[in-house]
Amino acid sequence: MIRGITAVLFAALITAVVAPAAVAGDNHHDDWHVVDKTTVSAAVGGEGVATVRLPGQPAQLRYTAGQTIPANLKAEGWGHIGDPDSLHGYIFDPYQQTTATITQKMMLVTTPEGQSYEYTHTLAGDEIVPNANAYTAVTPDGQWLVSSELAQVDRLLVFPAPILNKSVPAGGGNLPLTAKVLLDKPVRNLQGCDFVASTRLICASDDSNNDIYPTSKPMLQIDLQQPLRGHDVRAHVTSLGQLPLSSTCVGAYTAEGVDYDVVTGDLRVEVVPPSPCNTDVTVYRFRR
Repeated sequence: MIRGITAVLFAALITAVVAPAAVAGDNHHDDWHVVDKTTVSAAVGGEGVATVRLPGQPAQLRYTAGQTIPANLKAEGWGHIGDPDSLHGYIFDPYQQTTATITQKMMLVTTPEGQSYEYTHTLAGDEIVPNANAYTAVTPDGQWLVSSELAQVDRLLVFPAPILNKSVPAGGGNLPLTAKVLLDKPVRNLQGCDFVASTRLICASDDSNNDIYPTSKPMLQIDLQQPLRGHDVRAHVTSLGQLPLSSTCVGAYTAEGVDYDVVTGDLRVEVVPPSPCNTDVTVYRFRR
């Protein structure tokens, strides 16, 4: 069923400044450094973040979490939202089913005018059911969406970007799987990714182990052999080191959303601190 939905935007200004800290890695990636951090309530920002630029308006930071899900979507069974992305004022929100039987995932696309449309995708045999839509990343040309599941995978999934890619027009409907990004090393529990160039993704991995990469909770760089054109593409994965893990509380951290603002060059990564400090999410801002 297709219906218009009023977009709910949560904006915040990043103001707290901390001393720069380097992110470790090898010599074949951008040198990202933390330049400041802020916090946002986990109830409205614990799943993801995206910079939204609407015509004639200042840029907004849009956060997502359980309390940002419209009631009518929850009633349809879309009870979990992942890390969103935005381009040219269009917002792409990845949704997961929380019904007893999980067979689909959904992309909610909101236009700059505020009209929202549902695009559903029936899970293929190799798509992992739990948290099947952990994030979405739109290519800089606006033609493709990349997503994956909260699991260990050796590929990312590629879909046409509704409305911006004319093969999927406005109005809602089916979202077909078009291609895959074939990784040279597996990745585990990607919670957020964003394109920083046409062939480069930066991702936050909520991997609590260090059996694949040297550290737990790594920031990963994924370099595609060529820009996405609707066909399978091979890619190289590099660890940029461990995400910042700093809190007065002791315990398990959770890596969450990633956002890159091409206008400012700001890369934001969300990290949820251990309980009981997990009522707020720390948002780190990186610069090259």
